[in-house]
Amino acid sequence: MSRLKERYKKEIIPSLMKLYGYKNVMQVPCLDKVVLNIGVGEATQNAKALEAAERDLATISGQHPVTTRAKKSIAAFKLRVGTPIGLKVTLRGKRMYDFFDKLVNAVLPRVREFQGVSINSFDGRGNYTLGLKEQTSFPEIDYDKIEKVRGLEVSILTTAETDEEGRHLLELLGMPFTKD
Repeated sequence: MSRLKERYKKEIIPSLMKLYGYKNVMQVPCLDKVVLNIGVGEATQNAKALEAAERDLATISGQHPVTTRAKKSIAAFKLRVGTPIGLKVTLRGKRMYDFFDKLVNAVLPRVREFQGVSINSFDGRGNYTLGLKEQTSFPEIDYDKIEKVRGLEVSILTTAETDEEGRHLLELLGMPFTKD
């Protein structure tokens, strides 16, 4: 079992039960899944760009990514329905906890001029999304071997009912929110 999940069971569940007055352990919010997404807009002209992004995302997540395809045709972007335009990975279970632990303790502190993540990126249902400007913050990525610096979207989905519950859960798990 990952150290983050152990901490969740021993410390976080009791503190959230006390804070919100849950009567059952199953009511306590927990991490459901983490979805990593890379949009590769230049994939319409350059097929190699998708391969490079796929290699980077597989290295970061430890799992093979799925290609996302265009749902609509947009002539201005030279985009047709079904054209590959991005990659995504859904992490659950042990891989999810390991990735979240790595994100909070290794990746976010390495981001340049990092002052914490915004508290306003919740969706109204306790889920949180943050964007990273470059994949070089991850320790597995070798800076010399990347072809192009790409952004990465990380969506953290929880079982929380409200943003407040989700924020408390992520704070207790170690997410460094900005102090406004």
